[in-house]
Amino acid sequence: MSGPDSDGYEGGGKPDRDDVATDSSSVTIEDDGVVRWFLRSDDDTIVLVRDVVSSVAIVAVIGLLLFGVSGIWPPLVAVESGSMEPNMERGDLIFVVDTDRFVGDDPVEGTGVVPLEHAERNGDESFGKSGDVIVFKPNGDGHETPVIHRAHYWVEEGDNWVDEQADEEVIGDATCDDVPTCPANRDGFITKGDANGGYDQYRGGAQTDVVEPDWVTGKAQYRIPWLGYVRLFFDGLFSGLIAPISPANGPATIAIGIESASAQTTVGSSPTAAGSGVVTALTIGR
Repeated sequence: MSGPDSDGYEGGGKPDRDDVATDSSSVTIEDDGVVRWFLRSDDDTIVLVRDVVSSVAIVAVIGLLLFGVSGIWPPLVAVESGSMEPNMERGDLIFVVDTDRFVGDDPVEGTGVVPLEHAERNGDESFGKSGDVIVFKPNGDGHETPVIHRAHYWVEEGDNWVDEQADEEVIGDATCDDVPTCPANRDGFITKGDANGGYDQYRGGAQTDVVEPDWVTGKAQYRIPWLGYVRLFFDGLFSGLIAPISPANGPATIAIGIESASAQTTVGSSPTAAGSGVVTALTIGR
């Protein structure tokens, strides 16, 4: 009877590689079950499917984590236009949260939103200026593209906000009699894009009435430069197959998640639709 050789194997030799390891190509559903076969098979098709499933699972986990922090879905915004420049640039990716998250000092009671006039007293800033940047449905219409602009003032029904609160450099020589949304016919916010020359309630980009709190769907929290270009690339690739593409001087949109829409962003322009898909379009254009 021969003893073990110097490598410790009986019989003076090493076992064949095939005797100690199972070739992944020999894994079968019948012998190993569906799960083990799927995880170990080296079939090209199965490897591709496995990679896709893994990628989707990773994205899903990240999405759930972001949702847990933000409290809304979708939580990310890809900026497509320039109405919030220089504080939000085209191609930025914006993280959006529910209005009851990360509330600053002196918010309007019951809204979680700190408008510019309150933030200036406290010295708080959001995206380079005082006042929260909010996401809202223009005129409360869920069929319109949500808009992302800065909340400037809180007004109550009947307030003459043009003469009493509006910045003269923005409102110009206009009086309350010249502005259809003055006096305010509801409690809500006066909003404006940082790069726009007028309020959304008078010659501004969104052309909306005073923004009721119920119209606000979230507020911007953080920006990541450049990452939004990935989404915008696919929007440009596929939007023409789904809906008309906005003209260069017409409405500009941003993308954020799940559904699609579009809205007016320049005075006198008409709404157009942005492509649908993984990210929703929000207006922030000039």
